[in-house]
Amino acid sequence: MLWGLGVGYVISGMYFGWNLGLAAGGTAGLAIATAGSILLYITFTFSYTELACAIPRAGGVFDYATRGLNRDIGFVAGVAQLIEFIFAPPAIAAAIGAYFNIFFPGVPVTAIAIAAYVIFTGLNIYGVRAAAGFELVITILAVLELLVFSGVTLPHFSWPNVEHNAFPFGWKGVWAAIPFAIWFFLGLEGVANVAEEAVRPQRNILLGFGTALATLILLCVLVFLGSVGVAGWEAVVYPFPGAAASDKPLPLALSKITGTGGWTYHLLITIGLMGLVASFHGLILAAGRATLEFGRVGYLPASLGRTLKGRGTPAGALLANMSVGIIALLTGKTDDIITISVFGALTLYIISMASILALRRKEPELERPFKVPWYPVFPVVALVIAVVCLVAAVTLYVKLSLIYFSILLVSYIAFRIFKKSTSYAK
Repeated sequence: MLWGLGVGYVISGMYFGWNLGLAAGGTAGLAIATAGSILLYITFTFSYTELACAIPRAGGVFDYATRGLNRDIGFVAGVAQLIEFIFAPPAIAAAIGAYFNIFFPGVPVTAIAIAAYVIFTGLNIYGVRAAAGFELVITILAVLELLVFSGVTLPHFSWPNVEHNAFPFGWKGVWAAIPFAIWFFLGLEGVANVAEEAVRPQRNILLGFGTALATLILLCVLVFLGSVGVAGWEAVVYPFPGAAASDKPLPLALSKITGTGGWTYHLLITIGLMGLVASFHGLILAAGRATLEFGRVGYLPASLGRTLKGRGTPAGALLANMSVGIIALLTGKTDDIITISVFGALTLYIISMASILALRRKEPELERPFKVPWYPVFPVVALVIAVVCLVAAVTLYVKLSLIYFSILLVSYIAFRIFKKSTSYAK
């Protein structure tokens, strides 16, 4: 189930969003950014696993930073985590609506997306075992769909399509593509947020993280080459010349091979919805746990820190997250929502890597069932790459960075004013 959650949180990144990086940097620009992203996630995941196994709590980076650094930085890390987990689902919901709209063009995309929010929030309120079991099944189907997609597209792979206009914006395009390269893997850290509910977390968190990351790297390479190799990068970004960038890169690639009317095309797209549903549902689960932890310690209203009697699910937190997500969804700015979510993720990565370094120094006696290999190389490499990525994102998306850091600042000011009334237990 942990493998299913890890892959499920992320797998929608293979279905949409990443192709916007092609518009920003071309094939080569996105490929270079993705290679850096893979290195980031390899080093980060092993480092984060040490933290998750040593401190298996639902708050994730909030708990790690509070213990390793201090309460103030822990709060900032927790807010960044909430931003990542709450802003990623509306972008995925928009893609679910776009994919579903292929079959029911008369139903508005936004209506489909909101319906998805209500259905899957309800499933998470119903029970964590049912939610995790559903996530496992839907993730397996999504992985199989990507393997089938690769089997259909790779025989039509042509290297000249990869080389065509591959580096249109030079190295600036690499910088611009970074948020969308991160989108390939964003959300994997959510495995740590269910550590409290995991059986033998000190062993199984490591297995869940490791096998999920290996699966995702393989799928990333297959999807990237299979999509671009069919007809060039423009074909999986723009439905036709002059059109806006699409949220449906895989259907665009398939249409070049099967057309849009055949049963193969419709079958693959139907199953393809599973990938979007897996990430959407999984991130709703992770976001609920992160909000629950903030409510428990008094950083959010107490009602968000309570679980539903008889079911043990954070119903209040889930409903609050859904409300914020629907508001973000109604803006219609999928690329902006993705970028803000990435800002939150990068902040999480930076603070968590600082936390592991601090904890090794402050609490050398802390029981660590798993220790990151080649310490301190892995956490330092992850820290440096995350800082570089954050600088790139800020310089290229100034307006969005101002919105993001304003949310952090306002939240922190409120925290400083009211923190005397809150408590935190290790």
